[in-house]
Amino acid sequence: MRYAFIKAQGGDFPVRHLCQWLEVHPGGYYAWCNKPRSARFRANERLTGLIKQFWLESGGVYGYRKIYSDLRAHGEGCSRNRVHRLMRAAGLRAHVGYRRPRHRSGQPSVVAPNRLQRAFDVDMPNEAWVTDITYRAPILRRCH
Repeated sequence: MRYAFIKAQGGDFPVRHLCQWLEVHPGGYYAWCNKPRSARFRANERLTGLIKQFWLESGGVYGYRKIYSDLRAHGEGCSRNRVHRLMRAAGLRAHVGYRRPRHRSGQPSVVAPNRLQRAFDVDMPNEAWVTDITYRAPILRRCH
């Protein structure tokens, strides 16, 4: 982390002063600059490129789960957590709530005529049925 800071600020300030300020030996910094990238780092860079490609193909909508399944279908062997970590490091996020709200269209509901006129006294069972629409699911009740 210190070496990356020195490298980022090296154009504005002398490297020796930055090394003294961060208590790092200059030889260690230069050795870090010249060392080759590890195999894991190179694999992560390649995988990040594939992740960005699949993410852009989805229109920036897919999250790490769908990107992971795309990578698996492509033949890449990696874990879901690794894809999540690399997407977070690259600043790629799923686009949540991208669908437009659905508007109701068509004719309004037909209201049934009130045939009983609140006269619930009937002579025989199964002669009149009423419903209670207080709740979402209708409850049928039989008048007798």
